[in-house]
Amino acid sequence: MLRVGATFPQNEIGSDPVVIRDYAQAVEGMGYEFLLAYDHVLGANADRPGGWTGVYNHQNQFHEPFVLYGYLAALTKRIELVTGVIILPQRQTALVAKQAAEVDVLSGGRMRLGIGIGWNAVEYEALGEDFHNRGRRIEEQVDVLRRLWTSELVTYAGRWHSIPDAGLNPLPVRRPIPIWMGGGGRAEPGADAVVARVARIADGWIIFGTAEAMRPRIERLHAEMDGAGRARAKVGIMGGTALRGRDVAAWATAVRAWEPAGAGEVTINTMGAGFATVDEHLRALRDLKSALG
Repeated sequence: MLRVGATFPQNEIGSDPVVIRDYAQAVEGMGYEFLLAYDHVLGANADRPGGWTGVYNHQNQFHEPFVLYGYLAALTKRIELVTGVIILPQRQTALVAKQAAEVDVLSGGRMRLGIGIGWNAVEYEALGEDFHNRGRRIEEQVDVLRRLWTSELVTYAGRWHSIPDAGLNPLPVRRPIPIWMGGGGRAEPGADAVVARVARIADGWIIFGTAEAMRPRIERLHAEMDGAGRARAKVGIMGGTALRGRDVAAWATAVRAWEPAGAGEVTINTMGAGFATVDEHLRALRDLKSALG
């Protein structure tokens, strides 16, 4: 059975905490099973010398996902809270472990950590982390996260991490918190390395596009898992579907197409559809839920 969630409209929801509360509670009340939030710490100036070609800039709003979910943990009861994705190599690993564990505790075990390596070198520079070795570092980070979430005390000596007999308190409810990875959905330089990494160490994969376009990439993932001797059921797949440019029937068809393509979950993105108010975002989600039955 396909699980369906909603993508938090980071760039369009505004900053009113009451509106954010009402949105999350409405999405939960409609029966959506998870809420997914994008991550960016900083936005670059679009008018910087040399120009800027990134998808987002300093004018695009992003609520910080861990703080957002700490807030929503107290205001929701059932909906799962998913980061989609935290740019892990630009953050301190032990601090991410602590923040994710705290959200999991406050939500009663509803935290899922989606992670990725990102594309924004400006953020890496501002946060004091190396942009160029981020793919190699994330694998050790995943190992460190799982150790911190499952052991009272950890002693660790890795290439980039050193933990001298220390641990988190409180530990999360889910031990370990599920780690899903994003990226690798487009056939571009470095994408196959991302897919191979997902196949080896992730609990799930988050990809955005259409089911038809992503089917070859899902087949690539399955081939990588077969080669690694890992059962395909060990890695979940979440597809991402945007509502812009479609009527309700087409939305429902696009969502349903993910299941035969190999996905078990779909997140619905209402951003960029031209909605002027949060109520319009919610109306679209309500209409889609009705169409899906």
